[in-house]
Amino acid sequence: MPGAAPAGSPSAPAGSPAPPPGPGVAPPFAAPPTEGRTRRMWLGLGAAALAVVLCCGGGGVALVGLMISGSQALDEQARTVVGDYFEAVKTRRYGKAYNLLCDNVQRRESPREFQRRISAEPEITSYTVRETVLGNEVTVPVDVTYTGGVRDNLRVTMVQDSKTGTFEVCGVS
Repeated sequence: MPGAAPAGSPSAPAGSPAPPPGPGVAPPFAAPPTEGRTRRMWLGLGAAALAVVLCCGGGGVALVGLMISGSQALDEQARTVVGDYFEAVKTRRYGKAYNLLCDNVQRRESPREFQRRISAEPEITSYTVRETVLGNEVTVPVDVTYTGGVRDNLRVTMVQDSKTGTFEVCGVS
């Protein structure tokens, strides 16, 4: 018989059939199990989808949190500068108030002119800085009480200094 192992060879036990001829002969193995395969696949896909949703959802929550904290930081910084400005005007520290003005206002008015103009206005006895309004421009409402009990609601327009990033008073109306 062609391709049969010679009789008495150690690789072919007596009475067993000879392997088929040719290279790559594979012994007969049982087929891999298929039960539960689709269930494991769907569980894996579900776990991956849940991980994606959690990561994207967490990123969305982080983005919203960043926006809220950013607007709160802007509000706090703008209100602090406005409070410092009105405190300086109230206590007649005109140089300090002048330094809190934006560059455009400082170019239009010298420190001496600013002092003359502000000192001619009614004296501020108290003020309340309200919450910043963010829009096309940053505006801070201020309730002011002058000597004699006269009250006024002012709106302070703010700009950020391009060099330092801090807010500056650019208009009071």
